[in-house]
Formats: sequence, structure tokens, C-alpha cells
Amino acid sequence: MQAFGGVITVAQQKGGSGKTTLAATLAVGFRRLGARVALLDTDPQGSLGRWFMTRRERLGDDPALEMSTASAWGVGYECDKLRRLSDIVIVDTPPKVDSDLRPALRAADLVIVPVAASHLDLWATEGVLDLCAREKRPVAIVMNRVKARTRLGAEIAAAAADLHAGIAQAQLGYRVAFAESMGMGLAAQELPGATAAHREANALVDEVATALAREA
Repeated sequence: MQAFGGVITVAQQKGGSGKTTLAATLAVGFRRLGARVALLDTDPQGSLGRWFMTRRERLGDDPALEMSTASAWGVGYECDKLRRLSDIVIVDTPPKVDSDLRPALRAADLVIVPVAASHLDLWATEGVLDLCAREKRPVAIVMNRVKARTRLGAEIAAAAADLHAGIAQAQLGYRVAFAESMGMGLAAQELPGATAAHREANALVDEVATALAREA
């Protein structure tokens, strides 16, 4: 029988790449698969923590969805502790690439790097990929905020393939549902009627779960 578990670190040097939205999307997706999920926010802006508290006020307490914060250098300790309590640990990181990011990468079983459909986002990815290579961590680039059937999106996806990192087959589109849901303490796959967002989010969660699969 297949089971999944591990630490997912979401990292990207460029701000506004959708890291926190991606972390929330994965968290809700794994909860819907029955996993116990822990969120670890290391970004001083605290956006993931604010989303979590909004969710808690809206839906009440979920014992299988926990939230913690840590400084950059406390990530390893927190991840070790959360691993023992949860199936999946998702770490949201600040938008920067320096030595402070290394503990979050080192703790990861998989590093997910969101890349929006712009050359600036793609260029910013190189620093994260370099650190991941030094830490010997597996990486999955996730194309985010993709506009369907645009030449730019196709160009960025093709260029990303040249960065010598894994690229997720699942992509998240440029959809209002992903942004709207965050302010409500939800994820896009929880919004009624957001069929395309549901499909994209579920496909990404399934792909990440497969990447983290292990024999149970």
C-alpha cells in the first residue's frame, strides 16, 4: 500500500510569486486526502499565519491542521518536531535567497518553486535552484498564474525546462479563485463553482503526493 509524507518547502526569491497561495492550496489538498498537515511560516510578513487564523475563525479548529512559526535558523528543529505529529509539513519562506534559506531547504524532502509566467520570475529562480543543488534537495518547479494559450506562458515553460530541475506537469492558472479564496481563509478547491481551479489544484496535490510516496 502507498502512503505519503514529508516536508515540503515552498521557496522563491521574487516576491509576489504566489508562494503562500501555493502553500495553502497544498495544505487544503492534503487535508482533503485525509493527511495530518502542519504549516510552518518562516516569512516575517506572516501571510500564511494570517490565512490560517482567518480559516480558523471561519471554520473552527481542525486538529489535523496545525500552524507554527519559526525564525530561519529554527526551521530544522521545528520540522523535526512537526514530522512526528503530522504526515505533511509545509514550510513557507521569505522571498529572498541567502544563507537564511538554507535550513528550510535542508529540512525539505521536496522543494517547490513557483514560477509565474514572466521572465523576471524565471530569472529569480536560478538562485533558489543553485542553493537546492548545493543542499542536494529535489526540486519541482510549478508554473503558476499561467494564462492559457499565450505565447509568453509557452516560452517561460520551455525556458524553465532548461534549468535542470524537475517541472511539475500540473499548472495553476491565472484565476480569481486562487486569490479570492485566500482572503476567506480557504483554498481555491473549496470555492463552489471554481471548476478549473479545483481541477488544477487537485492535479498538483496528486502529483506532489506521488513524489512523496513511500511504501507503507
